[in-house]
Amino acid sequence: MGLVEDFIAKAKSRPVRIVFPESKDPRILAAACKAGELGIAVPIVLGDASELRRMATEKGLSRDKLRIVSLTDDATLDRFADVYARARGLRTAIARKLVAKPLAFGGMMVRTGEADGMVAGAANATASVIQAASLTIGFQDGLSTPSSYFVMIIPEFMGQKDKPLIFADCGMNIDPTPTQLSEIARASATSARNLLGQEPVVAFLSFSTKGSANHAAVDKVREAVRITRERYPDLLVDGELQGDAALVPSVAEKKAKGSPVAGRANVLIFPDLDAGNICYKLVQYLAKAKALGPLLQGFAKPVSDMSRGATVDDIIGITAITATQAQKLT
Repeated sequence: MGLVEDFIAKAKSRPVRIVFPESKDPRILAAACKAGELGIAVPIVLGDASELRRMATEKGLSRDKLRIVSLTDDATLDRFADVYARARGLRTAIARKLVAKPLAFGGMMVRTGEADGMVAGAANATASVIQAASLTIGFQDGLSTPSSYFVMIIPEFMGQKDKPLIFADCGMNIDPTPTQLSEIARASATSARNLLGQEPVVAFLSFSTKGSANHAAVDKVREAVRITRERYPDLLVDGELQGDAALVPSVAEKKAKGSPVAGRANVLIFPDLDAGNICYKLVQYLAKAKALGPLLQGFAKPVSDMSRGATVDDIIGITAITATQAQKLT
């Protein structure tokens, strides 16, 4: 069983409520209907019920497991507006206009416990999804930096088939500060534990290993490691490490002897978006790795972004991942 199929099986074991704000996109509607039919989630779509039923019928989709929530229900809008206004220090009238937008409405469903997670991005830019989630769902305790990660499934690595690794941040923070890198590491460790069921072994990557080079870029990584150890003493982290020292035991023995992380890392923290984005694409195409993501992290409850070119199967896979994460919180 592949990792995506494993997520689907886990999601089926205890379906949770996933809201899809972009139901006017036919891919989203098809994926939501299929997710419900397969038992991956309890799908909630936002929009006009008659229009969505018509779309589903025209495409031959089963609506049996689909829940449709109107964006114009006055009682719901008033309730969401009150919660949002108090949290953001706004007048209720202004808050009501904001929460009536699909992404914000979906986020408020998650915030108020009426949904367990949100899947979006097929019809909206990543920045819009992140902004809506930041303002409605909010962040995990102690975090203020949203970030993204990929689950990279390497077909074969040192005798292990389909080896999963967390790569972060590969899609969002361009030049994170040491403190932001530390928060990305914390969020990524949580993602590894909740999604992969593995204890995170976190490597902060650099072009230097343990002082082999000196530069301001290396200093940034070293400072991120220091902050992480101070703020999150429960995490197993080390750095700065080159990629080979982080992953290959024989190299680690030469370059970083005695490191608790070198040679066994499963969470790789890149120093900036240049490094992370370039690396994941090279691994994806040269190593024929499966790249699941970008997945958002750092939020108080699961919210997933996806490419606007996502297929129905892609959306179902992201839904299963989001549901698996949400199971840990419900």
